[in-house]
Amino acid sequence: MTAPSNDAGRNWAGNITFRAARRHRPSTVDELRTVMADAEHIRAIGTAHSFNRIADSTGDLVSVAGLRPSIAIDAKAATVTVGGAVRYGDLASHLYAAGYALHNLGSLPHISIAGAVATGTHGSGDRNGNLATAVRALRMVTADGDLVTLRRGEAGFDGAVVALGLLGVVVDVTLAIEPAFEVRQFVFERLPWSRLVESFDEILRDAYSTSLFTSWSGPVVDQVWRKKRTDEPAPPGGDWFGAVPATGPLHPIRSMPADNCTAQLGAPGPWHERLPHFRLEFTPSAGDELQSEFLVPREHAVAALTAVDGIRDRIAPVLQISELRSVAADELWLSPSYRRETIGIHFTWIPDTAAVLPVVAAVEEVLAPFAPRPHWGKIFTTPLDAVAARYERWDDFQRLAATYDPGGKLRSQYDAWQSG
Repeated sequence: MTAPSNDAGRNWAGNITFRAARRHRPSTVDELRTVMADAEHIRAIGTAHSFNRIADSTGDLVSVAGLRPSIAIDAKAATVTVGGAVRYGDLASHLYAAGYALHNLGSLPHISIAGAVATGTHGSGDRNGNLATAVRALRMVTADGDLVTLRRGEAGFDGAVVALGLLGVVVDVTLAIEPAFEVRQFVFERLPWSRLVESFDEILRDAYSTSLFTSWSGPVVDQVWRKKRTDEPAPPGGDWFGAVPATGPLHPIRSMPADNCTAQLGAPGPWHERLPHFRLEFTPSAGDELQSEFLVPREHAVAALTAVDGIRDRIAPVLQISELRSVAADELWLSPSYRRETIGIHFTWIPDTAAVLPVVAAVEEVLAPFAPRPHWGKIFTTPLDAVAARYERWDDFQRLAATYDPGGKLRSQYDAWQSG
């Protein structure tokens, strides 16, 4: 099992150089408690798979990757308690060997559990909540060095799960599990844009998890990845809403080799080897991309996509690929899907911050009527007060954060998040 960390002083994409004067990697919880109590300003860092300064600090950075990466299954409670630094791919392999599954996985199995949960990172599926909705308890070290456990149903729990690292450093997380299942992945090409607009809901709800990839360069969606459980009906052969079945494995970016992608062509396999887009044994390319994502209410999906399509001439020159996916509503205060069925509009940009930022601003402008919530760990330019206004429980969260960190030791420099 791998407990990852980032010791290079930069984030995964290389567009952020961390400013912390000191970096800590404690090997025990007691050491972590001492580090927290002694610091004046401190932030937690995981796999550094973020594209803004959400994890940055001008004082100290701390990683829990040095703690023992434990995994403990409680079959009676149908939960697993896992170290915060453990990657989803490592946890998934362990669970599958024991006959269990998580309800959802992100595109990359390489990200740490605590970091993904804290930022509301998600997989895909009309009936699937984001990764944080599986949390049943979490244990964290607060700013003063106290060790605190919060459980689902307790006061403040719904504000403490997607907490952006502002309440404490998460040591371990308890997640809901279910019996293992198998999935078939079917990829279709060249879905006509007109058919997507006409049948959007039907297309998205067709499978357990559906992702649409577009380069915003023409009247078609380049690829549709349909991930269907084997206990769901297999799709009929032939065209599907005007899209045609792929004849071989594909990468979402057509010029890239498909070797590092999960198995396609309808071959059945374990849930954790189909729900992600990429295989755990392949290291994602670092420094070759920037990312943004905007999550809009499901009822505005077609209008929002049409608005983005209206500026595709600006988007396409700085884009590698864009992914569209759905996420179920939840009750987590700072989750981008809080109390609204959601469509994620994700952008993988070229690694050129100066060229990308004006286009991100243009995307935000056309999406503004739909109250988009930007992914907390990715590039956006909207001021924090405008983002906060899109979260009904923002003030409640601020009060919760002040309870656990009254001195602001964990406070992030919000105004520096966006540009890097």
